[in-house]
Amino acid sequence: MSLIDDLKWRYATKKMNGQPVAEDKLNYILEAARLAPSSSGLQPYKIFVISDREKLAQIREFAFNQSQITDCSHLLIWAAWDGYSEERIGEVLLKIFREKGLPDKNAEDYKNTLWGMYRALSNDWHANHSAKQAYISFGLAIAAAAEQKVDATPMEGFDKEKLDAFLELDKQGLKSVVILPIGYRDPENDWLVNLKKVRAPKEEFVVEIE
Repeated sequence: MSLIDDLKWRYATKKMNGQPVAEDKLNYILEAARLAPSSSGLQPYKIFVISDREKLAQIREFAFNQSQITDCSHLLIWAAWDGYSEERIGEVLLKIFREKGLPDKNAEDYKNTLWGMYRALSNDWHANHSAKQAYISFGLAIAAAAEQKVDATPMEGFDKEKLDAFLELDKQGLKSVVILPIGYRDPENDWLVNLKKVRAPKEEFVVEIE
C-alpha cells in the first residue's frame, strides 16, 4: 500500500483492544519520529514511552478518563524544552558539528547567531517554538504507525501540569506537549471505526498561486 492508502486507513481510534504492539513496529514508529526535521536540527524535545499499566491508569485520571490511555499498548508522550538557552543550543550544535566533522568554531558561530535571535524573545515564544518542533515529529510518528497498521489516537486532552508533575518533567527542563496512545482498534466497540473519513476537498484545501 502507498502512504496515501495508509493515511486513508487510519483514524483517531476511540476504543482499543489492549493487544500489544510488537517491538519492531514500536521501534519503527519511534525511529520515524527521531528522524523528523527540526529547526536548526536542535530536536528540542524528548519522547517518553510508557507501557506500565499502573502508570497508565494514573495518567488516565488526568486525561479526561479516555479509555485509550489504558487500552493502548504504549503511550508516547512528546515533551518539549521549556525554553532555549545559550548553553542548550551550544551543547547540541557542538555535538552535531563534531559528528559532521566540522570545526568547533563553526558550531560556536552558529550558536551565537541563533542565540542572538532567540535571546530577546519571550519565554512563551521559546516554549511555543520548541512545541512546534515536537509536533513535526509527532506527525511523522502517526504516519509511521499507519504504515505499520498500528492504530494511534492524537490527544491534547489532558492536564499538562499534572502530567508534567507526574513525570517530573520540570527537573529536565521539559513540558508535555501532546500524547499518542498506540495499539489496535476494537471494531466491535469503537463508534467511529466504520464512519466515513471526512477531509476538505483538494480544491478547497489547496490554494495555487500563479
